[in-house]
Amino acid sequence: MTDMSVVDEAATWADLLVRREHRGPGDTIDAARARAARKHKLPEQALWALRYRKPKRIWADLYKKLEMAVAAEIHSQEARLAHEIAVTKAIAVSASGLALVDEAEALLGAAKGSKALTPSQPTD
Repeated sequence: MTDMSVVDEAATWADLLVRREHRGPGDTIDAARARAARKHKLPEQALWALRYRKPKRIWADLYKKLEMAVAAEIHSQEARLAHEIAVTKAIAVSASGLALVDEAEALLGAAKGSKALTPSQPTD
């Protein structure tokens, strides 16, 4: 595992939030950054700085806000996956389809089992 600094970790989280908000071709990074800042109540200038001109230090409140925003995105993605599993389970009629649903449920259960870890904690 590499030794990431707090600023590098915050920059990684900021990049993840902007990438999750990006809508694809025709959308701009600036617009996605503005939407991510509004959605998670983060200063847009901080997201810009973490992408283009990393600061030497980062305020603890910004770091925690970024950490909570990433945790919220992870929770949102897990909820979407759980909904997709439920829909697929309702329409799966073959044995192979049900096996895939069981595998997806196991993966989601494993992800929720490790949910006690925050994004800043190592996973090994």
